[in-house]
Amino acid sequence: MRALLLAAGFGTRLRPLTNNTPKCMIEVNGRPLLSYWFDILNCDVINKILINLHYLPEQVIEFIEKSELKSKIDTVHENILLGTAGTILQNKFFFKDDAIMLIHADNLTFFDIDEFINRYVNRGKGIEILMMTFEIDDPPSFGIVKLDENGIVIGFYEKTNSFHGNIANAAVYIISQSVVTFIKDLNKDFVDFSTEVLPNFIGKIQTYHNKIYHRDIGTLKSLLKAENDIKDIQLIKQ
Repeated sequence: MRALLLAAGFGTRLRPLTNNTPKCMIEVNGRPLLSYWFDILNCDVINKILINLHYLPEQVIEFIEKSELKSKIDTVHENILLGTAGTILQNKFFFKDDAIMLIHADNLTFFDIDEFINRYVNRGKGIEILMMTFEIDDPPSFGIVKLDENGIVIGFYEKTNSFHGNIANAAVYIISQSVVTFIKDLNKDFVDFSTEVLPNFIGKIQTYHNKIYHRDIGTLKSLLKAENDIKDIQLIKQ
């Protein structure tokens, strides 16, 4: 399986930290976010990783060159941001005919990647996307997913003040090639995965609930919370 690690964003909500540092290189407990993902993806099942770059790419490239994973990492520079699904489409030949693990690098997460992949391999009939979910304490700030009794997505609620539960989309997926075909058929260069792709696969998205830890490091408040959490997380992992 091949992975797409999205690392091109500006990280505007993390300013001033991102004035001179790309979002994926922001440190938690003295380590860049990207390094946590390298730990997770350092497994036999993931044989190639593509990282898209745009903002301050030199810092990311320098970090990759020092990584033990550099031999299985390729990078692609986007002169104009293409959106998550647009990046998939632009690089569809890299992924060949295999499923794609789709990851946003600005998440700090811990999970069993083998278990995650096995969930996709053993997915139900007609399932085209495996979506990671996590439990949140601030539902209005996140996209909430509505699930049936089998953990299949039957609806989305995007950052609404009405309460629809506390299970959120973690923005970590495994997608089938039929999803890539759907994106291609849109005939657009810029395609947003959350708003233009996911809603069209309701009923065909199975979930994997992350019970260990997941946090979107999108704001300074969230980064501070992750800093406070990290020592407890390491104890859990041990």
